[in-house]
Amino acid sequence: MNTPEWLKPGIYGALIGAVFVGIVGFTWGGWVTGGTANDRAMAMSRNDVVASMVPVCLDMARSDPARTDKLATIRAASTYQRRDALMTAGWATMPGTDAPNRDIAQACLKELDL
Repeated sequence: MNTPEWLKPGIYGALIGAVFVGIVGFTWGGWVTGGTANDRAMAMSRNDVVASMVPVCLDMARSDPARTDKLATIRAASTYQRRDALMTAGWATMPGTDAPNRDIAQACLKELDL
C-alpha cells in the first residue's frame, strides 16, 4: 500500500505521541497494570482486616484473667520478641482460627502501648 507523502508525518507523530503518553502515564500519571492493581487491592484488604480485628485482640486482652502476668511477660521480652510473646499469650488468635496471626499481633501490640 502506498501512503501519500503528506500522511507520513501524521502517522509518525501519532506513534511517537502514543509512546510518549504511555511513558508519561506509567511513570508520573499513576497508571498501573492489572497485576499491580490486584496486588495493591489485596494489601489494602489485608490491612483492613487486620485493623478490624485489633479491637477483638484488645478485648481479649482486657477480659483475660491472667492479664497482668501476660502483660508482664510481654513487657519483659525484648522489643523484637514482644510480638511473639503476645502471640504466645493467645490474644492474637482470633475466634474460629487455630493459629495466631502475626500482623494482628503487631497491630495489637501498637495499641496496647507497652
